[in-house]
Amino acid sequence: MTHVIVLGNEKGGSGKSTTAMHLIVALMRSGHKVGAVDLDLRQGSLKRYIENRKKFCKINDKDLPFPIEAEVEPSALDSRAESQARETENLQAALSTLEGCDFVVIDCPGANTHLSRLAHLHADTIVTPLNDSFVDFDLLARIDPETGRVTGPSLYSEMVWTARKQRAMAGVPGGIDWVVMRNRLSATRARNKKNMGDKLEDLSARIGFRLARGFGDRVIYRELFPIGLTLLDLGGVDSPVRLSTMSHVTARLEIRSLVAALNLPEPETPAEAADGAAAA
Repeated sequence: MTHVIVLGNEKGGSGKSTTAMHLIVALMRSGHKVGAVDLDLRQGSLKRYIENRKKFCKINDKDLPFPIEAEVEPSALDSRAESQARETENLQAALSTLEGCDFVVIDCPGANTHLSRLAHLHADTIVTPLNDSFVDFDLLARIDPETGRVTGPSLYSEMVWTARKQRAMAGVPGGIDWVVMRNRLSATRARNKKNMGDKLEDLSARIGFRLARGFGDRVIYRELFPIGLTLLDLGGVDSPVRLSTMSHVTARLEIRSLVAALNLPEPETPAEAADGAAAA
């Protein structure tokens, strides 16, 4: 069975596309067949990241792994109902072309769109990058400005809850594992950093997500986008670019730690799948 990983929240600039690309490369370098879908039809950051990677390989005569891409066409129909029905068909068609993949990584836009809601319904794992700031905390929950207490879930949290409920009602096994990753963490000990951690720990138990440490606030992540590379492409004897500082080495460990924290399943081998089908 293909495991679907959705990168989602309703705020731009949180690092969804960077995280998506690093997860894709990490999974491919572990020997998995990976599909990629960019649902940010306006910005297309993940799609451009992969295009930059292709250009880098062509210019530098390098051989790097690539995911299998599937495009979802937006609907131009005037009727909202007809437009949503068409986009539902388009997403289903795109996912059907990736059925042979071990994992499919879907990068959602920083907005509440029909395609984004559909993607969350298909998710086995939702990864929500969150900048370590109370500005971004508002994405998950509302806070009373006087007491600092959480007053209720945000619209995005309610959307994830709805996706979980609809998946359970449809009888889809496994449920949705929701992981919130604290992104762009500073190396210094700050009061805001501790307060964010305390609030997230409390909220995780209330609305049902797991916390994972994301990526530090490092320039290297932004420098790699124009050439389409990830930190996992660097450092080896045959790597296109060598690691230059200990900060880069530490950043690679952040990627591996995130993948480990997601607790992704090990896909069945063809023999195991055949045995399971025979037993059924």
